[in-house]
Amino acid sequence: MSKKSRKKSSKTPSGIATAKKKAPTKRATTQTKSAKTQRTPASKSTGTLAKAGSHKAASKQLNSSKSAAAPGGAKAVLIEGQKAPAFRLPRDGGDVVTLSDYAGRKLVLFFYPRADTPGCTREAIDFTRLADAFATAGTAVLGVSADPLKAQEKFRDKHGLGVPLISDEKHEMLEAFGAWGEKSMYGKSFLGILRTTILIGTDGKVAKVWRNVRVDGHADAVLEAARSL
Repeated sequence: MSKKSRKKSSKTPSGIATAKKKAPTKRATTQTKSAKTQRTPASKSTGTLAKAGSHKAASKQLNSSKSAAAPGGAKAVLIEGQKAPAFRLPRDGGDVVTLSDYAGRKLVLFFYPRADTPGCTREAIDFTRLADAFATAGTAVLGVSADPLKAQEKFRDKHGLGVPLISDEKHEMLEAFGAWGEKSMYGKSFLGILRTTILIGTDGKVAKVWRNVRVDGHADAVLEAARSL
């Protein structure tokens, strides 16, 4: 074998060996890249899940804070034994009525949805019919709605009503006494006056509360409660 042949043959094995040595490096690089490729979506998905989780947690926290705040923001329902809320509002005829006007006397407040509607008319007429009996029992009677004074006076004159009618257009007294809230009709919900009657004792405290009042016989029942107080 000539020197040239020996040199070529000696280069060939070394060349092969060199190629073999370099191949693992390429495979390692490929594996590293593939590992990075696999890790990258995993890290992104983890970040996405983390964000989603934090968003859900924030939503839950927001909802829980809202639900926790609701009871504090909502007005407490007036119950028997509580001090009656003070009020100062206009009545038919142009006078102003306050709770202090009836200090030391029993007082009936009947809250009705709207003047000159069938149920409200019957209720107001019944309290008018029993006005003298309430006076004998040492009890004053006031009707309250959100109607303006002109509507109240027209209502009074049309039916010959003998009880003072208060106008609470801003719903301040209605809300304070729990007579303003959510109602439903024909599948729709709305805010309005809840037919309610409150009996206040001579001590200025709520003695009895009637909610969701049924008009028939109601005034008579309130009179009996006032007599027994």
